[in-house]
Amino acid sequence: MKRYTEEHEWIELSGGIATVGITEHAAEELGDITFVELPDTGSTFSQGDVICVIESVKAAADIFAPIAGTVTAVHAELEEKPEIINESAESDGWICKLADVSQDEFQSLMTHDEYLAFLLEDED
Repeated sequence: MKRYTEEHEWIELSGGIATVGITEHAAEELGDITFVELPDTGSTFSQGDVICVIESVKAAADIFAPIAGTVTAVHAELEEKPEIINESAESDGWICKLADVSQDEFQSLMTHDEYLAFLLEDED
């Protein structure tokens, strides 16, 4: 199951490991992504901490930890091919994986339907 943040990150929890990325909406807003500064494996973040930076032809954007956790893996291919995020933001374009995550923090995030409603409200 995926959950979403108001800052347009997604997180998918499976077997105690959380995969983190940015939403398709965020990727579209950023435009062509040119660089991803990945977090270091072993780094620990609290919910809301800046976990990495994504640069595009339009802007640089901080990406926030949707929930607290410790980075167990990063998507190293993004260093050479950051455009993977543009091509597949919500699957192949994942950024990192977190362990030691809070189930309560995960449950507090938006469901897919809630996120879609949030996007509609945000357009108003």
